[in-house]
Amino acid sequence: MAKRVPGYQPDKAAVLTRLKRIEGQVRGLQRMVEEDSYCIDVLTQVSAVSSALQSVAVKMLDEHLRHCVTTAVQSEDPTETDRVLMEANKAIERLIRS
Repeated sequence: MAKRVPGYQPDKAAVLTRLKRIEGQVRGLQRMVEEDSYCIDVLTQVSAVSSALQSVAVKMLDEHLRHCVTTAVQSEDPTETDRVLMEANKAIERLIRS
């Protein structure tokens, strides 16, 4: 099987930049706890980090649908199409539960 190219490949630099920003936000959360910041302030920042991660997840899902699912459907291989659609379905289920 040929190596699959991720759908986010064209935006990889932007995705990495966003993840690094989120990493910085998480470090800021650690600092807030170390400095005994007010609970509500910490919770506000936790919410911001969660929203940022959710945004990355939605972008990844969008890219998967636009690239990977479309490529599988165009391949006209029903087994590959089913596999990729099942992956997408499971990813959507995980996002809904989170």
